[in-house]
Amino acid sequence: MSKFKFIGVIGIIMLLFVSVGYGQTRFQAGCNFTLGFPQGDFKNNVDRIGLGFSGHFLYNLHQSPISAGVSLGFLIYGSETREEPFSTTIPEIMVDVTTRNNIFMCHFLLRFQPIEGKLQPYFDGLFGFNYLWTETGIYNQGSNYEIASNVIFDDWTLSYGAGGGLMIQVYEKSQNKTENLFALYIDLGARYLKGGKAEYLREGSIIRENGDIVYEINSSATDLITAHIGITVTF
Repeated sequence: MSKFKFIGVIGIIMLLFVSVGYGQTRFQAGCNFTLGFPQGDFKNNVDRIGLGFSGHFLYNLHQSPISAGVSLGFLIYGSETREEPFSTTIPEIMVDVTTRNNIFMCHFLLRFQPIEGKLQPYFDGLFGFNYLWTETGIYNQGSNYEIASNVIFDDWTLSYGAGGGLMIQVYEKSQNKTENLFALYIDLGARYLKGGKAEYLREGSIIRENGDIVYEINSSATDLITAHIGITVTF
């Protein structure tokens, strides 16, 4: 709960800096490079930093600092690659067999943010779900061309959380002093996401013995802290 109290204090501070005047209704869209840091029991099982990307699309409610929309994200939290013959009858042709552990995050996003200024702090509230899956694919060596793939295990769970960040304006196109047609920002932010209990695989969870496959299934809450840097546009 201490993490949520800290985020709440940041949100209150942001409220004090919001100006009373707001511009026209506008949209906001962003794309980010994202890191995911497992927390609690999830960290005990995975202990890997997730790498991936995220994005959002928001609609600003007219004459208010509140925007609503959707946030999507994708993380790879484990990957293993091994060489195998293409088949038992063609042993001279080798392929790469790659198994990846992934998380897809989908949340309804409510954002509090001043919509004027070169520096724009924001506070986010999120509610949605996490989809976790493990996929194995066969690829040509050297070209990474996928020959075949299959999802071998998956599960999903509810997720909610909060976060905040700062958008730094690097470009602006204005019709006049009061109406901004387009603006480009660097976006820095972080979130704490409480994930419900789910079953999933991790690196080393797939055991192969004498042609048989055994899955060591992990089960826990799926809490995450994510951090991102990217580009956001308003229009």
